[in-house]
Amino acid sequence: MLLTREQLQERLFALHSASLELVKDVSLETLLERIAATACEQAGARYAALGVLDDHGKLKQFVSVGMSDKEIKKIAHHPVGLGLLGELMDTGTPIRVPVIGDHPKSVGFPVHHPHMTSFLGVPIRAGDKQLGQIYLTEKIDASEFNADDEMIIQMLATYAATAITNARLYEQMKQRDLTLTRRNVDMGLLNGIASALTSSLELDEILNKTLGLVMNYMKVEAGDIFLLEDDKTTLRMVLHRGQAAEAFWTRNIFQVGEGYPGLVAKSRKSMVGIHLANDTNFLRDAVVQAGFQQIACIPLLSGENLMGVMSVATRVTDPFDERSIQLLTAVGTWAGLAIENARLHANARRLAVLEERDRIGMDLHDGIIQSIYGVGLGLEGAQLTLDEDPQAAKERILHAIDGLNQAIRDIRAYILDLRPRQLGDEGLINGIKRLIAEYRANTFSEVNFTESADLKDLPQTQSLALFHICQEALANVAKHAKAKNVQVAVWTTSERALLEITDDGKGFDIEQIQTSIGHGLANMQTRAHAVGGEVDISSTIKDGTTILVWVPRAIKH
Repeated sequence: MLLTREQLQERLFALHSASLELVKDVSLETLLERIAATACEQAGARYAALGVLDDHGKLKQFVSVGMSDKEIKKIAHHPVGLGLLGELMDTGTPIRVPVIGDHPKSVGFPVHHPHMTSFLGVPIRAGDKQLGQIYLTEKIDASEFNADDEMIIQMLATYAATAITNARLYEQMKQRDLTLTRRNVDMGLLNGIASALTSSLELDEILNKTLGLVMNYMKVEAGDIFLLEDDKTTLRMVLHRGQAAEAFWTRNIFQVGEGYPGLVAKSRKSMVGIHLANDTNFLRDAVVQAGFQQIACIPLLSGENLMGVMSVATRVTDPFDERSIQLLTAVGTWAGLAIENARLHANARRLAVLEERDRIGMDLHDGIIQSIYGVGLGLEGAQLTLDEDPQAAKERILHAIDGLNQAIRDIRAYILDLRPRQLGDEGLINGIKRLIAEYRANTFSEVNFTESADLKDLPQTQSLALFHICQEALANVAKHAKAKNVQVAVWTTSERALLEITDDGKGFDIEQIQTSIGHGLANMQTRAHAVGGEVDISSTIKDGTTILVWVPRAIKH
């Protein structure tokens, strides 16, 4: 029976109101249920369903209204797109039949499916693309659905197309936002790791910062790092962070190929373990007893060289995602390279110390010790001539005294150079004056000091750098220059504090001086550069040396 004009108008108003509510819903799952329920209400159907297609035209989602959860669970499976449903998926027009079983495309119902007779199916289309279908069965107040029902559901399908499109766009935006957020987190980890690995060459600092950043990124409760020892077969735990430290330290050595650290070291590939209590490869019972469920181990590689293994462990059961493991594998490569660089730097420093000791030993042997040996020979000669020629013996003794005084001055010069110095609270100018006083006492040379600077606002780091450079320069003059006069001057400009040390000593060829680690000239450059300054050294053989250093008056950020 067709509707009257008033009834049709009333239904259209109701449909319009319901459709306005539909487009407000941005959750696709609840939207599909509301569309199906609205269709059921508007067409007077006992059952309604809504199917959504994927990008390949296959049935992706299916939501039904009218059946209880108990009835749905009895049915073996959701529709797969056969029979009338498949026919509707292949057409752009509605299908309305009084008896489902009479339609040539009907394939019947699965076991435990409710009996259904009348059917109305309307495709949901956006432009020339079909998004899904609305299915209605069992007209409640009539034997079949009529043309007015078909028109109403077609209009609903138009609203539904817009609502589904909006919901999908919203889901895509949420997914894109989630992806961007995750990428920002990933970039935060990578930036943090890069900063940690480039800001220090100290191995302990590199290991601590790297493991801390990784644990924070993975949101885990514990982590440790094993380093490969020189025998290339033993992995020793050098760092643990987080909870249950006593459990992890009960097993702190693994051989390559043994346990998770050993297996990762052998394969040089990341390894993830879940359900550790049942994992025979884990080999750390105390950690399992502490409640840990999962572990991820990443090799620390520098090119082809294995540096060690980093592990993170958690008590939660949610598995580590593949993206995080891939990111940590990249971090492992960075960390491995940084570990190797730190070791090379430590070896270079040890070598520099050994070279410096050799240099000092040679200087002492060739200089002071030989001078003292010469004094000893002179005293032996004085002893032999003491009875025969007392005057000659006296002259030899006076000469020996001069030689001993020179040896004392040489030893004092070494003490001045090697003894650690601190500026303290006396200020830069007073500190330089103290260095000059010590220099005069040790060398008996003349030093002229001029100052025209207000250095009260000079930061401590800059003052300490100038103090140490002045100390280094005066020590070099005392040891090498044989100068009679030294000029020390301090002054400032609007942006810089400057220090100049000039001597009239024997000078040297700058091109032939090797400014290696541990050399005084290299130390000056290092100290100045550390505070944003610079050192200029000029020297002429037999005509003295000038060292000019400047530092910024403010700390560089």
